[in-house]
Amino acid sequence: MKVFIKNMVCNRCIAAVEKIFGEADIAIHSVTLGEVQTETDIPTEKMQILEENLLATGFERIKDSAHQLVDKIKNIIIIKISELDIDEDFLLSEYLSSKIHKDYSSLSKTFSQNENITLEQFFILHKIEKVKELLLYNEFTLTEIAGKLGYKSVQHLSSQFRNITGFTPTEFKKLKDHQRKTLDSF
Repeated sequence: MKVFIKNMVCNRCIAAVEKIFGEADIAIHSVTLGEVQTETDIPTEKMQILEENLLATGFERIKDSAHQLVDKIKNIIIIKISELDIDEDFLLSEYLSSKIHKDYSSLSKTFSQNENITLEQFFILHKIEKVKELLLYNEFTLTEIAGKLGYKSVQHLSSQFRNITGFTPTEFKKLKDHQRKTLDSF
């Protein structure tokens, strides 16, 4: 049985969900971001307890197909950005269509209707959050960050960063409160 779960964004989330299923004594076949494949069907009583435990930990079972698709799109975007390997000529539309095997216009429409934000805006917001994270780690120069996240130039990155945060990357690094958002807050 497949169980789709909202707000799974990293390996720690996978570990937390595995623990919740284990505590509910539900055998798991596999776990990926946003999806758990169980060995058998889950009885209604156990499913209710499972849903309560997921909610208590910040997760949520996704029941309808539109929300499942939106969560799958989010996970694909989050993984792509975390890889730090976005080409300058990267096209989100082609990437998502090839990953999900659906027309981008239908993906975009479903996403926008359910999230009140466009796919492109979501992608940009997550790239900016990754920029914030990388700036705080101080491992890469702004030029390297721009290259890893598909920006054509440091100026393009800086301009987009300022439009979204109100700060230049340099000003942001000097702040005491770095105003980072959790990935599930978008």
